[in-house]
Amino acid sequence: MKVFVTGGAGYIGSVCVEELLNAGHETVVFDNLSEGHRKAVDPRAAFVQGELSDSKKLLKSLRDFKADAVMHFAASALVGESMVNPSKYFENNLACGIQLLTAAQEAGVKRFIHSSSCATYGIPERVPITEEMPQCPINPYGQTKLMFEQILQWYDRIHGILFANLRYFNASGASEKFGEDHRIETHLIPNILKVALDQKPNVEVYGNDYQTPDGTCIRDYVHVLDLASAHLLALDLPQSDSFNIGTGAGTSVQQVIDAARRITGRTITAIMKPRRPGDPDTLVASATKAKRVMGWEARFTKIDTIIESAWKWHQQHPDGYPE
Repeated sequence: MKVFVTGGAGYIGSVCVEELLNAGHETVVFDNLSEGHRKAVDPRAAFVQGELSDSKKLLKSLRDFKADAVMHFAASALVGESMVNPSKYFENNLACGIQLLTAAQEAGVKRFIHSSSCATYGIPERVPITEEMPQCPINPYGQTKLMFEQILQWYDRIHGILFANLRYFNASGASEKFGEDHRIETHLIPNILKVALDQKPNVEVYGNDYQTPDGTCIRDYVHVLDLASAHLLALDLPQSDSFNIGTGAGTSVQQVIDAARRITGRTITAIMKPRRPGDPDTLVASATKAKRVMGWEARFTKIDTIIESAWKWHQQHPDGYPE
């Protein structure tokens, strides 16, 4: 299959491109490199530097490649930033997303895999979170992801474009070649590893008075290679659907820090900060539907395995990707 990957120079996109190529799919990456890195694009993939807002270049790229499917990773994804600059999120995640979807329809693409998020659920009424639970986002980032899911339903109904919404939980870890290198790093594990590499003095923990065994937030950390395998399986779905992609198990912030200390053998200083508004005590996926419908389940379920893969990559790339 010919797969057109937006945001394929980013963290999750780069690993998905690698796995698509390993599975024998032809792949082209379309990325503006505002957040991604040219060195993160697998050399076996074709690369087009462009903006989703450039409808002519986008449509020409899709037509020239004769794409069978689109995998859409190109989005703004910082929850805190979305609360300060919501217009950026509605522009990048909705307006540009619609440009991409319209170009895909005009180019005859019939499959669309959307990088969605558990942020569409907001604060869940219970855990583990199932796909049938109410989607009540509490920030513009989650709102744009939910709105784009709804837009996809209409493009399926009107234009026959099959979609899969893959609602990620906490993407983590690395493949042997590609890892996490954000210009603004908000994720817990890479920030912990920066402390182990003496690139930061400490890691900040936002709240230790949650209703959890050790008082710190519990999250579902899913290996980026497991995320990639879900995308590959979604290419073969016979009908449109939405799935949670997580392990079904939670790990607290304190447990992640303790695991990183064990694995790195380094001193990792943690300092307590006040809670952030809107952080739920626990976010854990039910991945039952993904297993039942797609045959997907996480292979890397232990936090130590996830951190080990990230630590290996960060040791080999202490300064991230060369610019």
